[in-house]
Amino acid sequence: MKWDGLRRSGNVEDRRGGGGKGGLGLGAVLVALVAGWIFGVNPLTILGLLDGANAPATQQQGTAPSMDDKQAMFVSSVLANTEDVWGKLFSEAGRTYQEPKLVLFGGSSNTTQTGCGVGQSAMGPFYCSLDRTVYIDLGFYETLERQLGAPGEFARAYVIAHEVGHHVQNLLGVLSKIDQVRAHMSETEANKLSVLQELQADCLAGVWAHHADKQYSVVEAGDIESALNAASRIGDDYLQKRGQGHVVPESFTHGTSAQRMKWFSTGYKLGDIQACDTFRQE
Repeated sequence: MKWDGLRRSGNVEDRRGGGGKGGLGLGAVLVALVAGWIFGVNPLTILGLLDGANAPATQQQGTAPSMDDKQAMFVSSVLANTEDVWGKLFSEAGRTYQEPKLVLFGGSSNTTQTGCGVGQSAMGPFYCSLDRTVYIDLGFYETLERQLGAPGEFARAYVIAHEVGHHVQNLLGVLSKIDQVRAHMSETEANKLSVLQELQADCLAGVWAHHADKQYSVVEAGDIESALNAASRIGDDYLQKRGQGHVVPESFTHGTSAQRMKWFSTGYKLGDIQACDTFRQE
């Protein structure tokens, strides 16, 4: 991925201790990302972070990331590019894009305060709609590459773009509508709705990739394949089979590997938000 020439975002806050290095370990990630899905429980619920489940908490304060920290500068550059792409798309639609914040945490502490409660590294990257912030422990990238088999900078960029996709959903009112409907559903039906929400975020990540390449030429050979591989490695069926040897479709909350790859590809090929209506097309 060509990112060295991109600007850096001013919306990144560093709350890490001890440099934030080291992988999370597959066991820690499986606590929320796999075990929750196996038993039909949203990983955010396990960690008390389901949007709207908690009153906004007192926020911790961090600092701007160091310019000498390559990983942080990569994240900052990708976030800035999503700001530029979505800012332009919203403007073309007659709307104003309100930029999200992104918090880096981890290192000596694997928890952080969020507007939705206490966030933990074990759940991987996540978005809190109440404070409009993406949270990420960069150790997740090592886990993604070394233990889930999804290397590459564009795989990492896809992770950020997916979470920013949730922010776009939030600005468009999608998340609030989903929360209202889900409150009156059975667990199985609520899980199905969660899948559609996550697949739409994958599609929106693809829309970002389409315009990021068209406007800024950031995509290099193998990048899209890298993102698709990452999407496949965090599919519900892949993770459940790896975690327990078989899959339980009714407990899916994020979509199968094939679905996640399909919707990212749809967004990337068409570059159109309207093509991301997973609630009608899936």
